[in-house]
Amino acid sequence: MMITQQTALEAYCRRAAQQKAIAVDTEFVRTRTLYPCLGLVQLNDGHEIALVDPLALEDLSPLAELMANPNVIKVMHSCSEDMETFWKALGVLPAPVFDTQFAAGLLNMGHALGYAKLVEQQLGVELDKGESRTDWLARPLTEQQLAYAANDVLYLMQVFPELYQAIGEQERLDWVYQESALTGLKRQTELPAEFAYLNIKNNWQLKGAALACLKSLAQWRVKRARAKDKALNFVTREANLVAMAKQQPTSKTALSNIQGISANEVRRFGDEWVRLIREAQGLPPEHRPAPLKRLVDYPDYKKTVQALKLHCQSVAEREQIPVELIGSKKQLNQLLKWLWFDLEECKIQDQKPDVLTGWRAELLKEGFETVLGRSLARVMPS
Repeated sequence: MMITQQTALEAYCRRAAQQKAIAVDTEFVRTRTLYPCLGLVQLNDGHEIALVDPLALEDLSPLAELMANPNVIKVMHSCSEDMETFWKALGVLPAPVFDTQFAAGLLNMGHALGYAKLVEQQLGVELDKGESRTDWLARPLTEQQLAYAANDVLYLMQVFPELYQAIGEQERLDWVYQESALTGLKRQTELPAEFAYLNIKNNWQLKGAALACLKSLAQWRVKRARAKDKALNFVTREANLVAMAKQQPTSKTALSNIQGISANEVRRFGDEWVRLIREAQGLPPEHRPAPLKRLVDYPDYKKTVQALKLHCQSVAEREQIPVELIGSKKQLNQLLKWLWFDLEECKIQDQKPDVLTGWRAELLKEGFETVLGRSLARVMPS
């Protein structure tokens, strides 16, 4: 059923709200934009599949209410981008979410298992992925595109009961819901623009006025990208920011001599870039950002991360789950940055490192404290 009328959306959402669980998926476009542009929402309440056309509807509040309904499980697969899409389009994060990819990982069916592979393994159905690169904002959508979209929730609802039962028997449903909530929190939160320079590759190579220039230019780029909803590299490439910070041009002529910066960019942004560079150069030393370190610059890094990894492996073997789910290298690095760096994303956003959040914290905290020789109580949930 294609929903393009307000009354049809309201009626379907009322019926779906009476179900224990519904399958949910989205189709969106994100080629030149910073944020995903919602093109279609697929729903399966176990009785009927609905394809909701957000471009034809003025009021999506019934859908937002359904996504936020705590009494209805939202079954999704690899929910990260879908969560962000709902947050940007509807202003809500779906909850509770049963992510079938994460659940399959806990059941040792495969780490980061794709939807098509999961459906093939569980149902013996081979999905056609021919429409995966569709422009979901174009209208009208073809019958083939609509069938492709519908299949994403048709089979999702069929694989859900077995996964749900198996996870329930292991008493790990809370793990699945906590993981999805953590994913949503990350997608909901944006790093303040003033700290955008922390995510620039090779930022550690710059110091003093050069780092101050990078901080100012990176902040400008993120603010413009957010205001215009434009992908960062479509504002200007990251390499251009680094080149300007290193060379610190103080005229449009000097800017035009930097390889990679186009004449159009100099014409549009040159005056502003030069102003930002001059202001950064004029900052007294005490107002410039402190030099940035890498984890590899710490003498104890390799030994510490290896000890943390061994503890994760031990716990994973005991719990019979993939070690990648309980503590990946990225998550262990996140913990050490949180502990050792003065400026770190979790601290800035008042969040905990993944491994000290929810179900992971319950499994890992005590062993991590032994490895690190310190208490981690101050970052644990109350």
